[in-house]
Amino acid sequence: MTETTENTATGDAEGPRREKLQRIIERGIDPWGHRFDDRMMIGDIAARASEIKYRLETGEELELPDLHVEGFDFRQWKADQGKGSVTGPQVRAAGRIMLNRTAGKLIFIDIKDWTGSIQLFIGKKQVGEDDFSLAKECFDLGDLIGVDGQLAYTNTGELTIFAERLHFLTKSLNTPPAKHIGMTDPELIQRRRYVDLAYNEGAMERFLNRTKIVDSMRRTLRDDGFCEVEGPTLHGIAGGAAARPFITNHNALGIELFLRIALELHLKRLMVGGIERVFELGRVYRNEGISPRHNPEFTMLEVYQAYGDYESMMDLTEQLIQDGLDAIGGARQIEWGDATIDFSPPFARRTYDDLFAEHTGVAATDTAAVAEYAKSLGVETAGRHPDVIKNEVFEGRVEDQLTGPVFVIDYPASICPLTKRKRDNPAVAERFELFIQGMELANAYTELNDPDLQEELFRTQLDGLSEEDSMAKMDHDFVRALRHGMPPAGGLGVGVDRLVMLMTGSTSIRDVILFPLLRPE
Repeated sequence: MTETTENTATGDAEGPRREKLQRIIERGIDPWGHRFDDRMMIGDIAARASEIKYRLETGEELELPDLHVEGFDFRQWKADQGKGSVTGPQVRAAGRIMLNRTAGKLIFIDIKDWTGSIQLFIGKKQVGEDDFSLAKECFDLGDLIGVDGQLAYTNTGELTIFAERLHFLTKSLNTPPAKHIGMTDPELIQRRRYVDLAYNEGAMERFLNRTKIVDSMRRTLRDDGFCEVEGPTLHGIAGGAAARPFITNHNALGIELFLRIALELHLKRLMVGGIERVFELGRVYRNEGISPRHNPEFTMLEVYQAYGDYESMMDLTEQLIQDGLDAIGGARQIEWGDATIDFSPPFARRTYDDLFAEHTGVAATDTAAVAEYAKSLGVETAGRHPDVIKNEVFEGRVEDQLTGPVFVIDYPASICPLTKRKRDNPAVAERFELFIQGMELANAYTELNDPDLQEELFRTQLDGLSEEDSMAKMDHDFVRALRHGMPPAGGLGVGVDRLVMLMTGSTSIRDVILFPLLRPE
C-alpha cells in the first residue's frame, strides 16, 4: 500500500496541482464544482451505523456486535456466522480529502466536513474505470469531493462509505500542512485561519463551541424576558468605560466620532424609554495593547435589568456561565494551562477591601499605610487621589492572585462614577468584577440613576487619573435622559472572548477570535 502525503506547511507551490487541474478539465469536468443536493452531514451519516446489518446468504439479517471492544476480531466473527456480507444504508457525502492511500486497485480516502470525518473505499470494480482513474490521477489532499455509496464496515471494523459514484467539487491549488503535524506557527495560524480550521485538530470544534456559548447566552436572556437590541457603533462621546478610543471622522457632518468602547449609555437610555430588560451582544473597540488577554476589538455582552441590583447580576452571571457550559458538554471543571478551573456554583464573593488586606497586608481604609506600601512598589503617589493609588496597587498586587471564580464586590465609590453607592456607606459602590485566573471576566453595578449626582460625577476628574482611564466623561444627553426617570437597575458587562477562552481551555484570546488584529505581513 502506498500513501499520498504532502509535507510543506502551507505551501503555495502549485505546479503539480495545476497539471491535475488541467487533466480534470480535459475530462470535461468542472474543477470548481456544481450544486450538490441531498448530501448528508458526515456526523449524521456516522449516526446511521446502527442501521448496518450482516446479511447471510439465506437472507437472514444479523445485528452487529460492538466492534470497538478491545481485542475483538471482526473477521472471525463473520466467519463464525457463516457466509454473508455487511450491508447498510445508501448515503451521499461531501468533504475535504484529508488522507489518500492507494493499494493496487483500491483507494482509501478520508474526507472531512464540519461535523466529522469518514473513510471512503474506492474500488475500480465498484466505481468504474473513469471514476477510479479520476481518483487515482487527479485527487490531491485538500480537494473537495462528493460520494454516493453504501455505509458499511471494512473487515477491520472501520466505518466506511463504499463508493459507487464520485463527484469532483473543488480543486485545492495550495498544498495543505503536513499530515500529523499541521500548522504550528501561532501567527501563521491566526493569519490563515482558513487553514487552521480545515486542518488543525480541535480548531473547528473550538470555534463551533464559541457559537454554542454565544447562542446559549442569548437563549438564557430571552427565556428570562430580556430584549436584544443593536446600538450605534459610532459615538459622539467615548463613554461608558475607561479606555482609549479609536477616532474617526464623518465627512458629510464634519464631526469627530469614536468607535464605541462600551454599550452601556445607550442601553440605559432604552430603560428610560421603558424597555425594562435589555441586552446587546456586539463588538467594542479599544485602542490599546495586544496580548494573550487583549485584542483591540472584542465581543461584549451588556445586560440591564430594571428593578434589579448588582446581586441580581451576580445570579444572572452564574446562570449564563452554567448554561454556556451545558451548551458545550456540561463539564464544570475545565483544564486551563496548568490549572483546573472549577465553575461549580455558587462562586465565592469577597469584598475589595478584604482582598486588598489579604494580599498586601495593609488595611484598605488606612490611606497613609496604603500610600507607603504603594511607594515601596514604585507607584507614584504625589498629587494623586488615595483611591486611585489604592486601585493601582489592587490591580498590580491582587488581581493576578485571584484564581476564582470569585466575585470581587464593593469597590471604592470614587472610581465608579456610573454606580450607585451603598446606602449605609456612600464611600463604597455597589459594584462587582468577576475574576478567574487573574482575568476580569465581568463587571457589574447597581446602576446610578440620580441625574444630579451623575452630572456631578461626570464633572469630577480624580487627581492623578488620566482622562483615558476615567469613566467620568460628560454626556449631556445621557444626563437629560436620566432626568426623565430611569428605574433602579442592575447592569452587567461580560467579556465574551475571555469567557470562551476559559470555557474551551484556550490560553490566548487569539485562539477564540476568528480573525484577530495582526500587523501587516
